[in-house]
Amino acid sequence: MKVLSILLQVSGQPGGSGSWSMLLVMVLLFVIMYFFMIRPQQKKQKEVQKMRENLKVGDKVVTSGGIFGKIKEIEDTAFIVEIADGVKVKVDKASIFAATNAPQNNK
Repeated sequence: MKVLSILLQVSGQPGGSGSWSMLLVMVLLFVIMYFFMIRPQQKKQKEVQKMRENLKVGDKVVTSGGIFGKIKEIEDTAFIVEIADGVKVKVDKASIFAATNAPQNNK
């Protein structure tokens, strides 16, 4: 509402076209930010979500904390991940960062 009143005041004054060009620059700046920052991030989030949905028992994963492990069980909102022989931790599905085929140092 405040923006509309400002635009009406400026458009009534001579030389008000400068404010329209400023508005156009602001809109153009937002469009550029959307295509170079927001959209790629949304795409990446969708890919990560798809990867998490396709994980199955036996897949090797890395958590967001940097812990390597192998999925032993899948629950509704969590995974049971074995990080060493006999050591299992329950982690939230959102904390799985990546699936990996890197060898583990299980001795």
